[in-house]
Amino acid sequence: MDLSAHLENPILLQPLQRAIIPTGLFIELPIGYEAQIRSRSGLAANHGIVVLNSPGTIDSDYRGEIKIILINLSQEAFKIENGFRIAQLVVHPYVHVEWNDVAALSDTPRGEHGFGSSGIQDTQPATIE
Repeated sequence: MDLSAHLENPILLQPLQRAIIPTGLFIELPIGYEAQIRSRSGLAANHGIVVLNSPGTIDSDYRGEIKIILINLSQEAFKIENGFRIAQLVVHPYVHVEWNDVAALSDTPRGEHGFGSSGIQDTQPATIE
C-alpha cells in the first residue's frame, strides 16, 4: 500500500538532506509478520527521493506511528506536502530461526566466494581505498 505524509506544514528536503516523515498510521501486525517500507519508484527515478534504510522493517511488536526516513539524492530541493505519497508498505510473513553453533559449515561449489562470484566471472569488483 502507498504511505502518505501526515504533515502540519510542508517540508522542503534539500539535496542530500534526510528527514523522518510521519504518516499518521499505526498498525498491529500478527506475530510472524513484518511490514517492509520501500521507496516509490516514481519518486526515486524522477526526483531522487528514496527511503534511506530501504527496506525499512516494522516488527510485529511495534505500536508507534509509522515514520519514513527519506533522503533527497538529487541536486534540487524537493517539497513534501501533507497527503503526498512518499513510500510503499508491504506486509510479509517471516520464518523465525534458531541458530546452532557449529565447528564448520558444509561445502558448496561457491564456498566463500561472494560479490559477483555467481555471475560474470571476468570482472573484478571496484574497491575504495
